[in-house]
This record gives sequence, structure tokens and C-alpha cells, in this order.
Amino acid sequence: MTDRFMNEPLPEGARFAVLASGSGTNLQALLDAYPENIAVVAGDKEGAFAFERARRAGVPVEWLDPEGFEARGDFDRKLAERVAAYDVSLVVGAGYMRILSKAFLERFPAVLNVHPSLLPDFRGLDAVGQAIEAGVSETGASVHFMVEEVDAGPVVAQEKVPVHPGDSKEKIMERLRPVEHKLLVGAVADYFWGRTKAWKV
Repeated sequence: MTDRFMNEPLPEGARFAVLASGSGTNLQALLDAYPENIAVVAGDKEGAFAFERARRAGVPVEWLDPEGFEARGDFDRKLAERVAAYDVSLVVGAGYMRILSKAFLERFPAVLNVHPSLLPDFRGLDAVGQAIEAGVSETGASVHFMVEEVDAGPVVAQEKVPVHPGDSKEKIMERLRPVEHKLLVGAVADYFWGRTKAWKV
């Protein structure tokens, strides 16, 4: 994957949603690359800085409180309803920390997600911590289609980064973030231009 993706426009009418729960650095990369194509940013954390990034860019925000739902599927169904109202053909997980159930996934043609490891290695939470614990000399980032099983969907893009002796999580994440940004932006372009086969749950 090359930097050409950073300036590659999407096809006319391409609209996608972004799910985020945290500071939104991956979201910012998408906002920088495709400011006209992000229809909505949604998530479960009212105070997430990702929402502030969206508002500054003039992108609508949909916050849904998971505390109001007894079952995960009920929350996902309602969140999917909110997102689907924006007429999107792709959803992108960019630091969204909740596991999505079939109730959400089945509503959209595809859902992409970025993960800070070379999948299938170090799935789930604290992937960088898992890499340090395992003593590996390299890790990386992956973009994959989401399925119900955590970080188990087909991988569409990956890139390695080194792990040096004594590295902290923060130091590794400094190397990983720009790689995640590049891969995620490129994967969105690949999807809309038909270079990646859609994966439907």
C-alpha cells in the first residue's frame, strides 16, 4: 500500500459511517482523507474526543448510552438503526471498543475495523501488551472485515512494525498509529473502488 491512498478521492456518492469510542486519531485520518464522505460518527462514549473531532468537521454525531439496554443485541440493533438512517454503504470501526453482534453487522453491506496487531496474532483487548508479553520482535496493524467472533474476520490490509527490547506500549503505539491511519484510509478506498471483495455476515 502506498501513500497514493491518502489523496485518492472516493467514487461519487460514497458514504460511510465511523464508530469510535476514544480520542479518535484514526477517525481524524479518515476526516482528513474523506471529509465529504463521512456521513456520521457514532459510538457509546458521550465524552469521547472522537465526537469533538466530528463536530469540528461538521459531521453529525450519534451517541447511544449502552446503560439503557438490557441485552447487547438490543443496543446494537438501536445503534444500527441510528447509523442506517444516514444511508451509508460501509461502517468503519476506528477505535470502537464494544464487540458488535450480528444485530448490528447484518444491517450493513460491510463493516471494516482496524486492530493494532498482525492478525490472527494478539486478538482482543490490549494487543500491544500481548505482543510485549509474548516477546515478539515485530507486531503491526491490520484492517479486517468484522464478524461476530472478535478480530476473526478476513484481513484486507496489514503492515509490520518493529518491537525493540525495552519498548513501552506507548513507544510501540507511536510507531503503530501512522501505520493504522494509512491502512485504514487505504482500505476504505479499496472497498469503494471494488478492489476489496465485500464480506457479508
